[in-house]
Order: sequence, then structure tokens, then C-alpha cells
Amino acid sequence: MTERFFCPDPLEVGDYVLTGPEAHHLAHVRRINVGERVVLFNGDGREYPAEVLSVGRRCVVLSILSVEEADRELGVSIWVASALPKADRTDFLVEKLTELGVRRFTPLVTARSVVIPRDGVVEKFERAVIEASKQCGRNRLMVVDPPQRWEQFATRSDLPACKVLLHPNAQLPPLEAVPAAGGVLAVGPEGGFTAEEITTARANGWELRNLGPRTLRIETAALAAVARWSAPHP
Repeated sequence: MTERFFCPDPLEVGDYVLTGPEAHHLAHVRRINVGERVVLFNGDGREYPAEVLSVGRRCVVLSILSVEEADRELGVSIWVASALPKADRTDFLVEKLTELGVRRFTPLVTARSVVIPRDGVVEKFERAVIEASKQCGRNRLMVVDPPQRWEQFATRSDLPACKVLLHPNAQLPPLEAVPAAGGVLAVGPEGGFTAEEITTARANGWELRNLGPRTLRIETAALAAVARWSAPHP
């Protein structure tokens, strides 16, 4: 695959000056030379093949050759709201949700959360989304919301009609395919949602579903659920 680089600016055919970390990565990490071709993307759903015209210490000048439609999104909108796992497993979660095509991610703070998001976590996750998008070929960035407490998130009026809370209870119906209109998945901490949090969910139209008899880690549950939800859709 041709090397891909992200830039936040509007793009069009013609010369473009790439600066910042992406310019450094192109010139000094990937060591791409004058005359080589790369692909730029800015999150608008398109990609922009370009040729490197010059490489400086702080910037790279490119000639954007064309504008190409390259839709690699899921055919259904999936929103994941999840408590955060420990250490680098959070980065893994964000990376894989991006690769799987999730449209939106909301970090949750629940009664049993072990990891409480710190200031700057949104910017950190957004950078992880960009890096994962560069690798997997997505041209739209997964949206990352500020962290939100479960009792606030569960009652939001802007949630999709299909709202599913994952809960490890074998008596619950199994998770099935998401409807064509899309939906939102809620994943709790490794201790699970409390009885009070489940009561809040039920009172606000959330359906409880399970993923099978085994107890899964946060990131495993989220990724398995997304894969199952999105399987019928191209």
C-alpha cells in the first residue's frame, strides 16, 4: 500500500505544504524522497494521491495529483461507549475499533471503573485514531467524545434507537446483528455494571445482551461485539 499521511486542512489538486509531525514522519522516519508518490487524507472521506516535490527540515512540499473517492466505511453506523481497560490495552482498544470501522467512541466512567480518564485523553485517542486510519485505509476518522459518566450517557436524547448494553448473564438473549439504522453498544468495566446502572439502562430503553458463557476483558468484549454486529454488513 502507498504510504498515507494525514493533514487537517482542506485539500485540492495543486501544491500543498505538509508540516508538523506528519512532515517529520514522511521525511525522517519513512525517508520518502523527491519524486515518490504518497497519499494524503484529511478525514473528509476522500484520498489525495500526491508526488513529493521537495523535502526540507520542517516541511514537505507535495503536488496533489487528483481527488479520489475511496469509501471504506461500514455500511452501518456503530457507536461504542466503553469503560477503559488498564495500561496500553486502551490504546489497543481505540486502534482496533478504528480498524473495524466504528464511527464514534465515548469513554465511560462507571461506578466500578478502575481507569479514570485524565485531561488530554481525547487528544491522545484522536492521535491513535489517525495512526490506525493511516494503516487500515480509512478516510473518515472515528469520532472520539470526551469521557462521560454512565448515568449521563445512558439518558442522552441523541442516542440511536438501538441501544445495547453488554452484560455477562447467560439468561440474557445473545447479541444479534445490528439493524440497518445502526446502534450504540455499551461495555462496562471488568467488574461489570452495577445493579443501579442496569436499572438506569432498562429505564431508558437499553436492551441487555450477552456474548456467551465466558467472562471477557473490556477490549475483548467490545471488539467481539463490534465484529458480530457488523458481520452482515459490507
